[in-house]
Amino acid sequence: MRILLAEDDSLLGDGLRAGLRQLGFQVDWVRDGDAAERELRGQAYTAAVLDLGLPRKDGLRVLASIRAAHIATPVLVLTARDTVPDRILGLDMGADDYVVKPVDLNELAARLRALVRRAHGQPQECLTAQDVVLDPAARTVRRADVPVALSNREFDLLQAFMLGAGRVLTREQLEQQLYSWGQEVDSNAIEVHIHNLRRKLGNALIHTVRGVGYTLLREPPHS
Repeated sequence: MRILLAEDDSLLGDGLRAGLRQLGFQVDWVRDGDAAERELRGQAYTAAVLDLGLPRKDGLRVLASIRAAHIATPVLVLTARDTVPDRILGLDMGADDYVVKPVDLNELAARLRALVRRAHGQPQECLTAQDVVLDPAARTVRRADVPVALSNREFDLLQAFMLGAGRVLTREQLEQQLYSWGQEVDSNAIEVHIHNLRRKLGNALIHTVRGVGYTLLREPPHS
């Protein structure tokens, strides 16, 4: 799950990036509003954490700009402004949730997971497809109620497929969800991870759409 973190405080930003990465997120960190807007307009992020007090362009202006451009990325606003009018203003301008500093890392991660589930029409905590159940918080996967050991990349790829179930996802879209800035991506990395997922979870789960990409099937194909 790749997210954008927009926070100008170096100590807080570094701590949040490190902590969220330990919890399984891929994190790109920017330090001003212009950079935040540029990234949200140019990259496909699963969600964004947006500080309101950013230099160059404050968070509310960034939020208003991306929503005016019909960019629907779920946005969690991070702020020290703990007043009802400020919260109402942020929500009315398109924020999906609010967290007030100081930040509890586990709460922030839980709110991000919930935002992403709701944005993809997944109200339940666990994601399911056929006989596979994925728990984003515990980062565990079960098939027919039997635990399945996945690597971090395999887990992230399966989560991306489950969030986008029924949609055809290209290799480039999947790479964007799995890798943050500066991470080297082998040319066949996605294909290798999909091969491993099929080996561990069965061939019926992920379907190849020749010449386009891949899609996850919620129900097994009819014979």
